[in-house]
Amino acid sequence: MIKPNPPSKRADPSYTLPPLGHNPSSTNQGTTPGSFANPSRIAADSAGALTFSSPDTPGMPAPSSKTAWDFMPPDWRLEDGRWTPPQGFEPSTQLDYARLGMITPQMQRVAQREPHLTAEQVRDEVAAGRMVIPASHAHLGYNLDPMCIGRASKTKVNANMGASPVSSSTDEEVQKLKWAERWGADTVMDLSTGGDLDACREAIIRHSTVPIGTVPIYSMIIGRRIEDLDERIILDTLEHQAKQGVDYFTIHAGVKREHLPFVKNRLIGIVSRGGSLLAKWMLTHNKQNPMYDLWDDICLIMRQHDVTFSIGDGLRPGGLADATDEAQLAELTTLGELTERAWRHGVQVMVEGPGHVPFDQIEYNMKLQRRLCHGAPFYVLGPLVTDIFPGYDHITSCIGATAAGYHGAAMLCYVTPKEHLGLPKRDDVKQGCIAYKIAAHAADVALGIPATRDRDDELTKARAALNWEKHFDLSFDPDTARAYHDEDLDVDTDFCAMCGHDWCSVRISKEITEFLSGSDSQYAWDKPKVSAALSPEQREILEKRGVLSPEQVHALASKTKTGMGATHKEKAACHSDYVDDDDAQRIQREKLVQVNTEPVKQR
Repeated sequence: MIKPNPPSKRADPSYTLPPLGHNPSSTNQGTTPGSFANPSRIAADSAGALTFSSPDTPGMPAPSSKTAWDFMPPDWRLEDGRWTPPQGFEPSTQLDYARLGMITPQMQRVAQREPHLTAEQVRDEVAAGRMVIPASHAHLGYNLDPMCIGRASKTKVNANMGASPVSSSTDEEVQKLKWAERWGADTVMDLSTGGDLDACREAIIRHSTVPIGTVPIYSMIIGRRIEDLDERIILDTLEHQAKQGVDYFTIHAGVKREHLPFVKNRLIGIVSRGGSLLAKWMLTHNKQNPMYDLWDDICLIMRQHDVTFSIGDGLRPGGLADATDEAQLAELTTLGELTERAWRHGVQVMVEGPGHVPFDQIEYNMKLQRRLCHGAPFYVLGPLVTDIFPGYDHITSCIGATAAGYHGAAMLCYVTPKEHLGLPKRDDVKQGCIAYKIAAHAADVALGIPATRDRDDELTKARAALNWEKHFDLSFDPDTARAYHDEDLDVDTDFCAMCGHDWCSVRISKEITEFLSGSDSQYAWDKPKVSAALSPEQREILEKRGVLSPEQVHALASKTKTGMGATHKEKAACHSDYVDDDDAQRIQREKLVQVNTEPVKQR
């Protein structure tokens, strides 16, 4: 059990802090009191639903009192407080092993990657259905590095990619896979709808270290009409992709025939590709969703290969005007039913969520899923909190994603700047991944997950010491940070181009001997810090910005210490604790854009 912070005691009666959760700093650095989230409850029973959770706004649905333990296979027996499988039972999934009290190598690896959790806690979270380890039998034979998705763990990020009928290729998708891994994607979904889907999927699985998900219905209809989809095609396709090594399937089984009338008055109808395809099938054949009818057969295939469900939200809203409507919530109720049925088969489950949701409705959506799906991990797209910023939807959605992560989502599906506009390219993948790493990390810090703020605190100390190299090294994207710094001031001074020498509050705070600010000996400067020439990556960043001329970028890319007027043991002439204030101000005038701060003369 992780102990929360003790209640804060203050002499000043004018304000009272709320109850505090766990401090996200492992050493309680700084002066902030800690997380305002609920105190952590890592527990094997239903109380574990409040592990790393936000306080409920009045009117929010309470957590379910049930877990996966309440939905056991019908042939298991409860004897002396322990569940016993039938004779001859062979465990196949992580959920099977967890129910038997066994810790798998995959659970041990997850505990290594989530230092605040023990392997026993990982096992118990999997057994309760609140955590999944997407690691299919076949993919474990390649390069997969097992990870987990669940609210007791750090918030995860998924990156979508895939060839389309008009763009990209298998080689490009493998390159985008490695690019997404570099920029922090925890899982990747191959959403290819064009080209050689089978070869593309095979290549991605063999090259990936992260779990791979697919939407199998895309492959089911290649070369045929959706109306021709039948039971054999569905089950054969799932079996084939499971054998290839796909770790999780998005199956849109929650879109039922009786839900379709609720879509009639939506502004944008059904925006899920899988949902729209199955709606057309149902209307054509006047039958129930075949994925729903075949659910038990699908579960048998997925259990055999330990493929995790990502139960799809085929009726997610495609615009703010359709959010949290009857169609979306009717489907979510069905997703809860399908979750229970999958658990009875021993299959791991996570549930997909919206979409486009106004900021004020995000908490309700997260907590309604927590109740209806009994704490199964929630995997959400965004959500986007406004619709009028095409080209910037990685920003509009990561705002919603931060709120979703704080209120209960376990994995965030990234949105790139190309969302709604086209297939993302390499830089779009990077921008989407970084936006969502920001959202996931911000949620984890707010929730008080232990040690999640440690790197932030170290960067703060480096910034306070004006130690630029440490500042960049601790940043998520050092190349961009260095390039942006050098764009304005191409030497490491004890001020930056935003404030200049005279106005640098960090430099002034560092000089106040009574303050701790900037005095950490680990970050102290003991020799001149002159920036090196820009790397090719940093040069490319500045070239794309288009702010500097090619000549200016080239100068930054070829500069040397000698060129900056500093040798190995000397400080550059612009370093203000080396020269006097008059010289520092002169260099500032030469290097930086100046602002006239003199009072306006009265006419």
